[in-house]
Amino acid sequence: MDKSIESLAAAVADIPDGATVMIGGFGGSGAPIELIHALIDRYKATGSPGDLVVVNNNAGNGRVGLAAMIDAGMVRRLICSFPRSSDPRAFTEKYLAGEIELELIPQGTLAERIRAGGAGIPAFYTPTSYGTEVGEGKPTAEFDGKMCVQERWLKGDFALVKAECADRHGNLTYRHAARNFGPIMCMASARTIVQASRIMEPGELDPETVVTPGLFVDAVVEVPDPGQEEALIRAGVRYE
Repeated sequence: MDKSIESLAAAVADIPDGATVMIGGFGGSGAPIELIHALIDRYKATGSPGDLVVVNNNAGNGRVGLAAMIDAGMVRRLICSFPRSSDPRAFTEKYLAGEIELELIPQGTLAERIRAGGAGIPAFYTPTSYGTEVGEGKPTAEFDGKMCVQERWLKGDFALVKAECADRHGNLTYRHAARNFGPIMCMASARTIVQASRIMEPGELDPETVVTPGLFVDAVVEVPDPGQEEALIRAGVRYE
C-alpha cells in the first residue's frame, strides 16, 4: 500500500478539533516542524483544528514549531515532562494567563505511558512521583518494600513524527537522537503522519535499519530539507 502523501497540507487535513496529538521530538531533535507549521496554516485559514491536547517532551521554544501552535491558541492542554525549555515564552505566557492546561509527567514515566499505550498495557506501577504532588490522587501499592504509583497508558488520536528515510509502505528510519519519542508515538496513536527527508521505493530500505515498521504508519510526506528548531530560533524566525 502506497502511504505517500503529495503535500503537507493534505497530510494534516483530517485532524479534527479536540484531538489528542502526539508530537515527536526532544527539544528540536526530531521535531516535525513542517507538519506542525502546516497544521498552523490550516488553523489560520479555517479556525480548525483547535482545542487540541498535545503530548510532547517539552513545551516548545521561541515562536516556531510547537511554541507557534501554542502561540496561535490551538492547544487547550499540554502533556509534557519539561515545560521550562531554553525559550518557553509562548507556553509561559499562555499558562500564566490561564489559557492552557498543563499535565506534568516525569520524563521516564511519560515515555513508559506512551509505550504502554502502544503495547496494550492499561496501567503499570512506578516509584517515581510517589509522595509528590505529581502522584497525588493516584492509586498506590507496595512492591518489595517500595511504594509505587499507578500510571495509566497514554494514547493519541494522531502522531506527528519526523523520520530520516521512509519507503512508500511507511517503514521508517531515524537520524541519531531524532529517534527519541517517534517510534513509541507511532505505536500509541490511532493514526500516524510522518515527514521524511527522503521517500524511497519498497525494497530500497535495508530491513535491518528499519526502526518503525509500516504497520504503525498511515501517511508519509517528503520534506527534503527540513528546518531545525534551534537554527530557526537563532535566525529570529517567528511563525505566524
